[in-house]
Amino acid sequence: MIRVPKKDWFYSCCLFLLSVLLTVGCTGINSGSREVTSNRPTTPSSEITTATNERTDALHDRIKQISQAAQGRVGMTATVLESGESVSLNGNQRFPMQSVYKLPISMAVLNQVDQGNLKLDQKIRIEASDIVQGSQVLDENSQGKEFSLSELLQYKVSKSDNTACDVLLRLIGEPQRVTEYLSSLGINDIVVANTEKELAQDPAVQYRNSATPDAAVVLLRTLYEGRGLSKSSQALLLQWMTETQTGLKRIKGLLPEGTVVAHKTGTSSTVNGVTAATNDVGLVTLPSGQHLAIAVFISDSQATDVIREEVIAKVARAAWDEWSR
Repeated sequence: MIRVPKKDWFYSCCLFLLSVLLTVGCTGINSGSREVTSNRPTTPSSEITTATNERTDALHDRIKQISQAAQGRVGMTATVLESGESVSLNGNQRFPMQSVYKLPISMAVLNQVDQGNLKLDQKIRIEASDIVQGSQVLDENSQGKEFSLSELLQYKVSKSDNTACDVLLRLIGEPQRVTEYLSSLGINDIVVANTEKELAQDPAVQYRNSATPDAAVVLLRTLYEGRGLSKSSQALLLQWMTETQTGLKRIKGLLPEGTVVAHKTGTSSTVNGVTAATNDVGLVTLPSGQHLAIAVFISDSQATDVIREEVIAKVARAAWDEWSR
């Protein structure tokens, strides 16, 4: 009789037990998979694509139906940044941005900070002569006051302050510098051409400061990915956008409480019953942790303020429902 050494015998037993455990484990995993997929036929990849297109078409039709209530021209684009799933309505048409243009202006200013040309803590004096309608940093009775660059940026983004916007545009040179900055990032369908004071003097000028919904979503993707900005500047801007106090009934209006939305609104005055611009663009954090970049523009609308904001809210909710499944 051949005697197996005790050490070898013990090693063989361990190997045997390990193989049994792996076999049982794999069987359990495979069984679990069969429980999930046993009632589903194998679907070729082409059919999956078709199904996705059908869902997108249905979402597009839903958004188109919602948009009819605006009694004006509606453009929107929404994209899940991580997956690339997207829907668009008039996404390549130009719309007046109004204060949405404060987002690319802020990015251009922060880019100058990143390059060392400006500093967040540098002091900037604002005089009464600088005041533009819609100002919160100063009123017409003020004698002038100093603010830090960071404070003015926060006023401009979170409170959509027009005076802060013009002061910062003047600081970086001229509006066209912002368009040049955007072009350097490969964004060519957003035009920043005029100051807030110029917009207030002539309502027709607002149509020059224009963007397509597609380009606005590209801008949001650029911000999310941190291109053209340092990490610290990106974090600051997203924080201010999340703290935005305007347009709370637009993109955020029908989303679940607590949903994180970093956004920038834009609104024109109403002249002869027609509102040239009611807009909101932003980054929405989905339940999955993915991010929805969405831009909704309503132009030349005869609907009430309530209805216009409701249209934006319903469009955002339709996209949320589609990609929160």
